[in-house]
Amino acid sequence: MMKVLANDGISQSGIEALEKGGFEVITTKVAQNQLENYINENNIDAILVRSATQVRQELIDACPSIKLIGRGGVGMDNIDVDYAVDQGLHVINTPNASSSSVAELVFAHLFGMVRFLHQANREMPLEGDTRFKDLKKGFAGGIELRGKTLGIIGFGRIGKEVAKIALGIGMKVVANDGYVGEAIIKVPFYNGQSIDVKIETESFEEVIKQADFITLHVPNQEDYIIGDKQFEMMKDGVGIINAARGGVIDEVALVNAIDSGKVKYAGLDVFESEPKPEIQLLMNPDISLTPHIGAATVEAQDRIGKELAEQIIKLLS
Repeated sequence: MMKVLANDGISQSGIEALEKGGFEVITTKVAQNQLENYINENNIDAILVRSATQVRQELIDACPSIKLIGRGGVGMDNIDVDYAVDQGLHVINTPNASSSSVAELVFAHLFGMVRFLHQANREMPLEGDTRFKDLKKGFAGGIELRGKTLGIIGFGRIGKEVAKIALGIGMKVVANDGYVGEAIIKVPFYNGQSIDVKIETESFEEVIKQADFITLHVPNQEDYIIGDKQFEMMKDGVGIINAARGGVIDEVALVNAIDSGKVKYAGLDVFESEPKPEIQLLMNPDISLTPHIGAATVEAQDRIGKELAEQIIKLLS
């Protein structure tokens, strides 16, 4: 019986599917520095990770029993993918499973920011009973998202899910993607009806110039795609969300843009220095913050587990 080590966890549905397929699933959390010994001592055939566990060349070389590396999620910057493939290993991820969850988190930040919920949730417990009227006045300048323009940088699966929600609440959507010229966005409704909206992508510069809010959905980058120069091109009072990868936005430039008033709203789910984000971000009251939870919903984790199981059974059975 082949053994699968789900080192960063896997949903119960994923475990059940693998066990039904004849695999033994181990959900013990093994420390990074003990992984090599554990894999070799237990003759592990497949290792499943999320973003916490690293699978680098050294581990691959030291563990000849490994036949498959699975990433529960999309980004695989914690895996030496090319090297693993060169060594004949299967490397898989779950690009379809978490798109809706990430898209909804983007709007959790957007809705919260434009009504100052992130600030109110900090201040109400401390001063709600003594400064209620002052706080009410201070948070009275919220705005609506309906009628505003959302710029989507990266128009893949997640970007398109974001577009569905934006269109559903009456936003204009502009998008940029080097690989997508146009896309038909199907906006579904609860009763089975839907509408199709064609969106033609535009240049990066055009998108960031005209957008009231900008959301990033690109893979890991060698350099920042948003820095001082790009912030200067944006509208005054722009909002920006990063639920993609840390290192996509220059965080120093972001803080400067907030301080200058160029950026009025900012939401971050990912950070350059995870798992220890910079204190200047954590203590900034103008930034809506979450600890990299884009895919962390019950539904997404269920889909991730099933998607991993289906691929493992197909590849290793």
